[in-house]
Amino acid sequence: MARPAPAPLYTLRGAGSALNALQFRCCGGDTPLLFSGSAQGSVHVWNLITRRAGKVLDGHSGASVIWLNTLLSRDSLISQGRDMRVCQWDLAEGRSDVTDSVWTGSVGFCRCSLLETGPGRWLLAHPGEAMEEVKVIELPSRQPVCSLVPQRKPGMVMCINLWQPDSGPGPLLLAGYEDGSLAVWDVSLRSVLSRVAAHPEPVMCLAFDPTGQRGVSGSSEKSLSSWTLDGQHRLQLQDPIALVNPGISQLCIRGDGKILASAGWDHRVRVFGWKKLRPLAVLQHHTDMVLSLAFSDHQDTRNRLLAAGSKDQRISLWSIYNQD
Repeated sequence: MARPAPAPLYTLRGAGSALNALQFRCCGGDTPLLFSGSAQGSVHVWNLITRRAGKVLDGHSGASVIWLNTLLSRDSLISQGRDMRVCQWDLAEGRSDVTDSVWTGSVGFCRCSLLETGPGRWLLAHPGEAMEEVKVIELPSRQPVCSLVPQRKPGMVMCINLWQPDSGPGPLLLAGYEDGSLAVWDVSLRSVLSRVAAHPEPVMCLAFDPTGQRGVSGSSEKSLSSWTLDGQHRLQLQDPIALVNPGISQLCIRGDGKILASAGWDHRVRVFGWKKLRPLAVLQHHTDMVLSLAFSDHQDTRNRLLAAGSKDQRISLWSIYNQD
């Protein structure tokens, strides 16, 4: 008989609204933290020892926070809000200051993507003013790199993922669009290398494993689309993954490349083995849509966590499949 699904280790409460974004920081001997972005525009900084929010950041004028990321510095955070701004925060020595911001011009729900290109240097891809546009800029200089606008009209850009391949051109960017298509862009050449019709509905989210050149994407359907990239960075559709209920908000691959998690509109988190995409567990705890996921970056595999944020205003923390 299959083992019953585990219960969460604990639950964080007090965000005050839906949880749209999550990001861990569990570096070395530092206090492990979890950042959460809410629909009311605040970023909570959760101390995972006390299990309380030690700080609340307000920098998006009450507009929903939809994406979070940490820079190489342990005290630097980036947040994206639906106020059309991407903010950089200095959290060192108790500070909570916005040190820089980028105006995106986008009113959509597409989350940014960040790629480290060298010590203290990054590329930031963000949705642009035109609904199908993706802009790429350098940080911290904010120097524009390019604007990626398809010649055909696939509708609004819904999700993006920027990465640097081990060989060949680069950097490359995956983009999912409103018409259900996926495209691979060569950022340097500003050209589309490949495009496939992955879904009959808008692409809501995607997750990509650059090591294995594999990815998955989700929409409002009762299935996930699975795909690979060949040696010329062309998309190849694989067999879809059937789901019990429709609707996926986010997909997340664990850093060790062993686990895939999906955030469902049916209030559940589903866990798959990444190698064969075999279903492993269904995590049931929330009473509304699960909107966000994050795996911790803790080096001690016994302490690796999965966090899930929901429209029910709670964050659940799980310890699953941590054996190497």
